[in-house]
Amino acid sequence: MQAFKVAVLLGDPRLPYAYAMGGVFGDEELLAVEHLREALSRLPGYRFSFHDDHSRWIDDLRADPPDLALNLCDTGFRNDWELERDVPALMEILGIPYTGADPMSISLTTDKALVRALAVGQGIPVPNETYVDLAATPLTLPTIYPCLIKPNSSGGSFGITQDCVVRDAAEAEAYLRWLAEQPGVVDALIQDFLTGPEYTLGLVGNIASGLTVLPPLEIDYSALDPDLPPILTHGSKADPDSPYWDKLGFRRAEIDEVTRSQLVEHAVRLFRRLGLRDYARIDFRAGEDGQPRLLDVNTNPTWYWDGKLALMAEWAGHSYHELLCLILEAAISRQGLGGPG
Repeated sequence: MQAFKVAVLLGDPRLPYAYAMGGVFGDEELLAVEHLREALSRLPGYRFSFHDDHSRWIDDLRADPPDLALNLCDTGFRNDWELERDVPALMEILGIPYTGADPMSISLTTDKALVRALAVGQGIPVPNETYVDLAATPLTLPTIYPCLIKPNSSGGSFGITQDCVVRDAAEAEAYLRWLAEQPGVVDALIQDFLTGPEYTLGLVGNIASGLTVLPPLEIDYSALDPDLPPILTHGSKADPDSPYWDKLGFRRAEIDEVTRSQLVEHAVRLFRRLGLRDYARIDFRAGEDGQPRLLDVNTNPTWYWDGKLALMAEWAGHSYHELLCLILEAAISRQGLGGPG
């Protein structure tokens, strides 16, 4: 029996990475790859090759074309987050089937203002929002305080710090000018500061063959200093010196059936309308009225063994290697590939 060949596409640890602390891959990223290798080794019928040297991708994939590429390169080609869409584009140029979103879906979901506009058209609740061109003079400032300011196009909570919740015009202008100095940040959003429960939903599968909705997750802010705004900052994920580090937790959301049904309906509608594929994670947060509103759509959510998607899958009875298998099977089925065995 011939094994089904899968090329695993990863970020390049040899290159700088502006979104990581210190500008390079750290122990967390390297440990995640170790867990990934161990998990994939438990899947029978597959032969995995791992590709993290971006200077060799084209030559290596041409020399030994895989049956499928498992696209876990959420850092972008050459670790340039703005080139995240170029990874699936390269697979299409090389004629290699791949997992996850295509270049168009990644481009759409990268622009949070566009996603919000689409969600409004679909009847999905969203925060009040103002778009800001960071190169404009004068800068657009909030009209209602407190509010939250964040980059329009970024991932991994980059550009979100404890100072992004502003209470007056001086704080707002200072934060907008700080954002304008960050790599790759050219525009920003001013949004309602939502303080209700924050949820995320994981979906695995495809519209045509069926979607599995994983148990919703809620961000637990109970251990955070009450003087800090309860938000998911970049420091909570990447900076041990941040006051948010190790203070945020994840727990299985305890929500009523009506709210859960609404979240699932909104998530599935966005999955379909944005043309997402194989898996995604969609984030919501409630306002004072208790109504969850769309925060973000993640086409390439964190694939780490201890990430939100893996945790939600565990609640659904799927171990980490089983989650990876579900993603592979979704892509194989969607593209009519033979698969292992």
